[in-house]
Amino acid sequence: MGSQQDNQQPRGGRRPRDPERRIWAERHPWLSALGLLMLALAVLLAVWDWNWFRGAVERIVEARTGRELDIAGNLDVDLGRTPVLTLDRVRFGNAAWSKEPTMATAERMRMRFALGSLLRMRPRVLDLQVTQPRLLLEANPAGGPGNWIFGTPGRATEVRRLWVDDGRLRFVDTRQHSDLQIGIASQPGQTREDAPIAIVGGGRWKGNAFKVTGNAQSPLALREPEAPYRIDLRATAGATHAHARGILSDPLRLNVFDLQMTLSGRDLADLYPLTGIAIPPTPPYQLDGRFVRDGEHWYYRKFSGRVGDSDMAGDASIDTTGDRPYFRADLRSKRLDIDDLAGFVGGAPQTGQGETSNPELAAQSASAQASGRVLPDTPYELERLRAMDADVRLRAARINAPRLPLDDMDAHLLLENGVLRLDPLDFGVAGGTIRSIVHMDARAQIIRTRADITSRDLELSKLLPQVKLAGNAVGRLGGKVSINGQGNSVARILGSADGQAFLGMGRGKISNLLMEMAGIDLAEIIKFELSGDQLIPLRCAFGDFAIDDGVMTARALAFDTTDTLLVGSGTISLRDEKLDLTIKPRPKDRSLLAFRTPLQLDGTFKHPQLHPDLGRLGLRGGIALTLATITPPAALLATLELGPGEDAGCGGKYAK
Repeated sequence: MGSQQDNQQPRGGRRPRDPERRIWAERHPWLSALGLLMLALAVLLAVWDWNWFRGAVERIVEARTGRELDIAGNLDVDLGRTPVLTLDRVRFGNAAWSKEPTMATAERMRMRFALGSLLRMRPRVLDLQVTQPRLLLEANPAGGPGNWIFGTPGRATEVRRLWVDDGRLRFVDTRQHSDLQIGIASQPGQTREDAPIAIVGGGRWKGNAFKVTGNAQSPLALREPEAPYRIDLRATAGATHAHARGILSDPLRLNVFDLQMTLSGRDLADLYPLTGIAIPPTPPYQLDGRFVRDGEHWYYRKFSGRVGDSDMAGDASIDTTGDRPYFRADLRSKRLDIDDLAGFVGGAPQTGQGETSNPELAAQSASAQASGRVLPDTPYELERLRAMDADVRLRAARINAPRLPLDDMDAHLLLENGVLRLDPLDFGVAGGTIRSIVHMDARAQIIRTRADITSRDLELSKLLPQVKLAGNAVGRLGGKVSINGQGNSVARILGSADGQAFLGMGRGKISNLLMEMAGIDLAEIIKFELSGDQLIPLRCAFGDFAIDDGVMTARALAFDTTDTLLVGSGTISLRDEKLDLTIKPRPKDRSLLAFRTPLQLDGTFKHPQLHPDLGRLGLRGGIALTLATITPPAALLATLELGPGEDAGCGGKYAK
């Protein structure tokens, strides 16, 4: 039998455990806990979904930007030495004032981070890839900041490389009638951090059809507003073409840039809806220069090129700080084709062979050719004259004007508040000068114009280059015209003009044969044809006209030589463009076979006619034939001139 101690049982009927036989978990609590943690992590990873954090990310972005962020697709994180965050179907809200609720969307955004930057709580994105982004940039219709200005300033997330795949950007400015849609796609660059973008698109820019193609620096350069941004773009707005290459210093606001800009188009007047600068119609042009903006001041510096058939160079600027744009330009031309300036007086340039033109000007020129009138009647556009102020200087060293004896030009135009002043408007003409001062007031509905024109030292031979017998003439002319008129075209201004005009010259020499032809002196004409022409002294010539309601009436008109005195009378209608002048020859010598009779200068400005007074000439010829039936020698009596003419009064102002 065992002892009583050996037979004792523990209370409850349990026997104490043997320490050697305790479970493993009790003997290794820390390892057990670690195992359970690993198991929990495995289960968590098996069911983990990063989309649980979408709401948190959306709230953080909205708190920092003030705009709604919506992640409609997956949010995924790939952990590693360089963690990768992927967002699908992302939408970013627009400004509260916009009618469009969405500013930006992307089908996918993939961001690869530097691990160390995440640990330091300063994220740095090594690579950002955006697939099918859609971005809407809107100018505020109320004039405030655009929708691209939002949130509070803070430290921006650094992005080392950006790649855009199939991007679309839309820019809308309702106040400027602009709506552009641009396609953007990254292109391989010189380095991984600097992938440029290709740009192509179009729409409407300030109401004109617009297209753009080219390349620009990576959009990452836009993160620093003051950092330079390089572009090389070709754009077309209506019929205007531009090629800009260079640097934008503030690309989002375009407040500062320095670009090399080539401008070309069919007509400089097409720039008005784009720039607000009113330039009269011109032939096609092409200019190249530096296009610079500094705040509200725009400059086109050291440009050169051609306008029509004229070379053109200089500097121009636009100041937009005032109520109206102020356009300033200093222009120079080595050789100016005068008909390229026809648009400034409402005319059209020549469109014949070798002339540069465009379809609109060609149609205008054809209409002018078909018309029976010469003076331009195209109305000035009052809206454009009042839309800007201007200070423009144009100097031409030589002028191409086959029908006019023009040498050079110096013009200074001032336009302020609808009042235009040309002072001076100087032309070198026939070795002399014609200086004009023109004042046009376009503040009322009908333009009121005053013009003072003075001519000096015009060489007679150069004034009549097409007249062979005047080629060796000697003498200089001068004169003055003062008129006041009203109307919205050159034709209407002259057609209503009041004032006076005077042209005169002093002593000189002129072809004797020319004077005998003016008097129809057959004997003298035959003599000079056989023996040769000679110059005879010219005592003086003058024309003095009163101008009343567009009609010039001759108060005194004479051409006096030692051989013949020509005296004229009649009118010139600027209103109807008609001539009605009578020139009476008064010979100072005796001549046989002289059929001297008044000459008639009539017809229109476009088709003038100079012919003898056939009635008087026929009467004298009839007398000669009647006498010839009696005795042939007596026929000479009807053509005999005894020289009753007297010298004109060439003293005083007429001899100057």
